[in-house]
Amino acid sequence: MITLKEIIKLLKDDNNFHEIIVDGDYFWDFDKSVKFSALSYDSRKTDKETLFFAKGLNFKKEFLTGLSAPFYLSELDYEVEIPAIIVSDVKKAMSLIAQAFYDYPQNKLKTLALTGTKGKTTSAYFAKAILDAMNGGKTALLSTAQTSLDGKTFFKSELTTPESLDLLRMMHEAVENGMTHLVMEVSSQAYKTERVYGLTFDVGVFLNLSPDHIGPIEHPTIEDYFYCKRQLIHHSRYFVANSEMLHFNTIQQEIGDLPHAFYGKFSDNQIIKSDKLHFELEGAITGEFDIRLIGRFNQENALAAALATKALGASVDNIRTGLAKAIVPGRMELLTAKNGAHIYVDYAHNGISLENLVEVVEAHHTGKLVLILGATGNKGESRRKDFGNVIENHPRLDTILTTDDSNREDPQKIANEIASYITRKVDFEMNREYAIKTAISNVSTADDAVIIAGKGTDKFQLKDGKREPYIGDTEAAEKYL
Repeated sequence: MITLKEIIKLLKDDNNFHEIIVDGDYFWDFDKSVKFSALSYDSRKTDKETLFFAKGLNFKKEFLTGLSAPFYLSELDYEVEIPAIIVSDVKKAMSLIAQAFYDYPQNKLKTLALTGTKGKTTSAYFAKAILDAMNGGKTALLSTAQTSLDGKTFFKSELTTPESLDLLRMMHEAVENGMTHLVMEVSSQAYKTERVYGLTFDVGVFLNLSPDHIGPIEHPTIEDYFYCKRQLIHHSRYFVANSEMLHFNTIQQEIGDLPHAFYGKFSDNQIIKSDKLHFELEGAITGEFDIRLIGRFNQENALAAALATKALGASVDNIRTGLAKAIVPGRMELLTAKNGAHIYVDYAHNGISLENLVEVVEAHHTGKLVLILGATGNKGESRRKDFGNVIENHPRLDTILTTDDSNREDPQKIANEIASYITRKVDFEMNREYAIKTAISNVSTADDAVIIAGKGTDKFQLKDGKREPYIGDTEAAEKYL
């Protein structure tokens, strides 16, 4: 429950309140006894006690027709019968009001936030497993792959970082479920669209940076992308960063006097020995550790998670136990065919992630390598060139280009664009399940491998703006083994 009086004070304190408009008249104050028992940005989910937020580039006046809400909050006066609370920034207002409505759940949790172009989800699962070893399983998770608000029940996430109303509701539910810690991914879009406005995290982590999400509906330039990601520095009490990342000098300057830990070869925290699933650390954390994922880049993610959780009180034993137990769905999932061939299912969905994945598989397989890959439609257009360059630079790859959340674009056109950067022959199969079947039929020994990149554990294909059921990459692979 929240009152209109409380809302107006929040907005005024944030210099985000214009006026209240009722029947064309302007008010600086109004009947402050009005109370709201629900918040919503979906006009289909409102009642007479709901404060409705009119937001989004595609919001239309007709969405307010027949709305039962007593007030709507907006940057515009839509001149309807419902009283309007007019603000400068509806997204900022939404976050602050949600925090107050749910009684500031972020203050009742120890929060760990991760950003970076790749590795966020893997690092999040590593961190959750370590914290679970410390607190007895009382760690909530918000990741690209899955969400858990009770530490043990998981469901598919809609967004990497939810809208603020949903995020604060989930935090509140985690508190109600007895969770003491929350690990979450914070995307560049979360800062660009104010989904985490007003939140300060106990620990922030910046894993790496490479061009991604560059396009007309996301970030216009890498400079904008980098700027949005750097906002996590200014909203964390402790910070962990990769000393090997692009533009690390900028990160160092912005961190300033903020308590922090760096890792990588230009720092005191390093991996000094690395085997397939085993590595040794020196620095603030020393000793030998095991994880279930192959690849040095996964060991680097483990090191980042270790440093971040250490700042929250995890011991070396907690870290060792958690890392050894951590399972990351859709990340380097390994299946083996009866003929010995390996099938790797991985969420790699940008150029650098694909490069790392291919390098790891190449190092362990001397035979045939078959790659199944698509690219998303209506976002991240720069990935298509990046994918083409990775394939071009790894001549051992036999590639089948297919569909991956084509949305409102033609998947064949997307595949053709990827192929335009490749000088050798590639195959096309727009039925993703059949592409997986074809790839598996083309490998025959333990030296061979199939790499299925992009979808991970997703059980849908985004087409024409809607989610259509899809068997999932892992199930498709298992079906044809």
